[in-house]
Amino acid sequence: MAEVFVIATNDRASGIPMVFEAVGPDISRKAVALKANYNSADPFPASTHPETLGALVDTIMDRDPASLALLERSGMGSTRQVLQRCRVYETLAPLAADVIVLDELPASGWIHIPRDGSHWKNGFFLPERLLSSGAVIQTCCLKTHRFGGHFTLSLKNSVGLLAKTVPGSVYDFMHELHSSPFQRQMIAEINRAYPVDMVLMDAMEGFVAGGPEDGELISPGLLLGSRDRVAIDAAGIALLRSHGSTPEVMNGRIFSLDQIARAAELGVGCSDPRDIELIPLTGESRNDAERIAMILREEG
Repeated sequence: MAEVFVIATNDRASGIPMVFEAVGPDISRKAVALKANYNSADPFPASTHPETLGALVDTIMDRDPASLALLERSGMGSTRQVLQRCRVYETLAPLAADVIVLDELPASGWIHIPRDGSHWKNGFFLPERLLSSGAVIQTCCLKTHRFGGHFTLSLKNSVGLLAKTVPGSVYDFMHELHSSPFQRQMIAEINRAYPVDMVLMDAMEGFVAGGPEDGELISPGLLLGSRDRVAIDAAGIALLRSHGSTPEVMNGRIFSLDQIARAAELGVGCSDPRDIELIPLTGESRNDAERIAMILREEG
């Protein structure tokens, strides 16, 4: 079964360690790569909340990794400026974590991922630091995406790891992605190229329309965690549906939506909603977990 842990809380500092412990990624003495959500400098839930970043990094560092690096590339603004405005350097300064601005990597810092049956014309590039890491942790937000992604959860968050261009070349991979009729399948295909040891979804608040940088706000008051990107994204879609969302999110079976269907086809995560188990971490979380599970049973 693909486990998705759920906790209802208003306290990230206590909730995030509980979710981390439940998922149980093995990171001791490993080089850990961390991907958060800093596509723009807009406040949470457009971007990772400073408290989420701080609590997650604290939790990782308590488990004695060999190293920890945050890897980011912003799509709406200068990455370094976005990270500054989102207080990333301020948050991480006392925590011995590195920050790698992917736009500033030399060509040698990128590894080519071949096309290999994907919708990418000539494949794409991912950071060497990501692919050589001993563990990968990701934290994503809960939101819709009006520019073609339809929703942006853990699978879509991987776009912020790709090279837009590689030094020495003018080819724009983001133009290819955003102009393709197969954009959502291409998003899923990125995820085949690297494993993830844990995803933390911060669903304290979210966008049910608009997005990614601004939208119609909801406040589910939840944190979700899983090792399975397909399972946690399917749960996130069910959560969006429970609040009412866009036609692109609301219509059709969840596992027929392009990102989910392609990721499941590629073996990125589970391939059947019946294989997802929603596990509440507190008594107060049971109703939320059951509501998500019911939508997955009926609409997955």
